[in-house]
Amino acid sequence: MTDYNNLCFEISKLITERYSTSFTRGIKTLHKRFQLPVFAVYGFVRLADEIVDTFHNHDKEQLLNRFKEDTYRAIEEKVSTNTVLHAFQLTVHQYKIDTELIDAFLYSMEMDLGKVNYNNELYNKYIYGSAEVVGLMCLRIFVEGDDALFEKLKEPARSLGAAFQKVNFLRDVKSDHEERGRVYFPGIDFQNFKEDAKRQIEREVAEDFKEAYKGILLLPIGAAGGVLLAYKYYLVLFNRIKRVPVSRMKESRIRVPDFHKVLMLGETYLQQQFRILMPRFA
Repeated sequence: MTDYNNLCFEISKLITERYSTSFTRGIKTLHKRFQLPVFAVYGFVRLADEIVDTFHNHDKEQLLNRFKEDTYRAIEEKVSTNTVLHAFQLTVHQYKIDTELIDAFLYSMEMDLGKVNYNNELYNKYIYGSAEVVGLMCLRIFVEGDDALFEKLKEPARSLGAAFQKVNFLRDVKSDHEERGRVYFPGIDFQNFKEDAKRQIEREVAEDFKEAYKGILLLPIGAAGGVLLAYKYYLVLFNRIKRVPVSRMKESRIRVPDFHKVLMLGETYLQQQFRILMPRFA
């Protein structure tokens, strides 16, 4: 099945390339042995996210339930005719990714099927399942069976996922509200989102970035560069968001220009070659 296995990983890679040039650049900065399994994780989470976010003319709940069943069946039987799930189950078994992480992710996807009024508990639960566990899945790949290192880097990995997701929430506050009827921040709706609430969220995100950076310093060399690039991209995006008033965020999506992304890629490549990490954080 070597040819089929390779094809499945290549399809997950193609999905990543089509949906996110930023993550693709970051993954390609990883050592080659890490690239395909991380593409497999991205392909899996991207497919689930598409079901809940874009399949508007279909029964999303039914499709997500089927996707869940197919995921667990693929893992149990160690094979799937769904190419994305086949690559993912190969990765789950090779790197011993805990089923609890998969359960939490799929639960967060279920939360996106309805309009949830997020309190602090649900907000934290959603962020854990939708973002932190993805960081933990990737960490399982990076540590290559070193359980002690995994435990050491577990909390920083969670902080990195949380930082990324909260920045996404800020960046997408307009589209989440208008296209999906969602506002994830507890106690906030789109109309009453004010500057003081934005600053409080920004303080949380800055702390997440600070904790995450400590873990990047301890990652294996082959993983640190790619994670650093993703970190730097989101940090630049976060800093741009901090400079923008809420009124503008309600009108347009804040972006990082492509030329800036390319500059970050070159800078990160040089830092990786000379084993130099960025000596600052948010």
